[in-house]
Amino acid sequence: MTWGAEQQSQGNEGEYGYGYGYGHSSGYDGGYGHGLAYGHGYDGGYAYDPGPGLPYDRTPPYEQPMAYEQPAPYEEQWQDVPEPEDPVLTETATTTAMAMETTAEAAGAEAAATGPASTSVPSPSPSHKKRAGGGRDRYFDALRAVALVRVVTYHTFGWAWAGLVFPSMGVMFALAGTLMAKSLERPALTVVRSRIRRLLPPFWFWGFFVVVAMLIHGWMPGWQMVFWVVPVGDPPGNRWGVQAWEILWYLRTYLWFVLLSPLLLNVFRRAPIPVLLLSLVPIVVFQYAWQPPDDRFGSALTDLATYLFCWLLGFAHREGALRRLKPAVVVLASAAALAYGGWYALAHRAEYGTYDLDDIPLAQAFWSAGFVTALMYFKAYYDVDFAWMARFRRLDRTVTVFNGRAVTIYLWHEIALILAVPLIDQFWKVPAFEKWLPLESQWFMFAVGWVLIWIAIPLFGWVEDVAARKRPRLLP
Repeated sequence: MTWGAEQQSQGNEGEYGYGYGYGHSSGYDGGYGHGLAYGHGYDGGYAYDPGPGLPYDRTPPYEQPMAYEQPAPYEEQWQDVPEPEDPVLTETATTTAMAMETTAEAAGAEAAATGPASTSVPSPSPSHKKRAGGGRDRYFDALRAVALVRVVTYHTFGWAWAGLVFPSMGVMFALAGTLMAKSLERPALTVVRSRIRRLLPPFWFWGFFVVVAMLIHGWMPGWQMVFWVVPVGDPPGNRWGVQAWEILWYLRTYLWFVLLSPLLLNVFRRAPIPVLLLSLVPIVVFQYAWQPPDDRFGSALTDLATYLFCWLLGFAHREGALRRLKPAVVVLASAAALAYGGWYALAHRAEYGTYDLDDIPLAQAFWSAGFVTALMYFKAYYDVDFAWMARFRRLDRTVTVFNGRAVTIYLWHEIALILAVPLIDQFWKVPAFEKWLPLESQWFMFAVGWVLIWIAIPLFGWVEDVAARKRPRLLP
């Protein structure tokens, strides 16, 4: 799916009130559009203006040309989460660890009996202990949590500069690529099947509510309904539910990367660095030589080309290719990619109507490449793990919940933000709330949205446990 620009406005209506407006367009030549208009106060309820158009049959709401745009307001994140431990492998690892422990104890007893001249078994290094224990890497967990927060923040405020500060999409694809490369140490078919199994049940559960709501509001689905079963293409919908289902472009892109990963990893291992650099060629070709068609196929191609480098960068981290590079080379390459991506976004803002990276695929690809390369190389070169986070229990617990319920947060956060507006509308009917609460502030809507997200986590998050074949829990 591709994205256009987003505009938000707010202001007072009448003597007391709050107005919130939202507009969005998408598509290679203008795309579909929708708008929300809410009025709050004594003289208003709230009104919904669905706006014109639907995907692949649309009229441009904006004057400026839109060249195969990248998803902006609804970008980030279905997240990849680590695979559950294989019971057989876990049992084997446990047995091996017990045997090593027994050997070490025996060696220690022998050393005590024979004196200093005997040979003792060396203790494993800290990094080995961490890997053997199967502990999570808190550096990656922290990046994923920050990415999710940035997603919700962007979808609340629509700040064009948010992608420059932290390109959540690129970060999330890189983390998913790392996890996928790790999982592919097992048979490829098993891994792909497991990833699909973990993806589809939460999607089906969430989609049931969205599809039923759209049917109630007059949607007449066609054969494209199949994409609500297996989202290899953008699932269809009507204008009433567009703000909810637009986020599924990321899920579709992730699914294609999973399906292609066995082949991509095999190609990557033949020439890691050349393949990594060449992964930026497709998006350059799409920009200057050949424009993909304005349909589901073209949208998928553009998204895959935009984030292919980040996915392969995850491979490079897992395979150790990043660690072998010299710092000076990485710093120069990262800076060059950032400079080109930033320059292209700012120099072509008139063409796209914004400098938002999510509207400009070429800028997004290069900025994400430079930014994520720096993050991943820092991890590989210095072997940071953010173990200090364990000293801050609330922070550590929050990061754990974010990672254990990443799919739930991503799928339900837009619905939470949608529901926050009519909920705040009801607050205006209470004089005390009107007087003491900042009902007209988007920050207040942001806070209410997070409250609803935290309610959704225990209500719906257990589906992720079921998909992973774990015991369902309210919180991870």
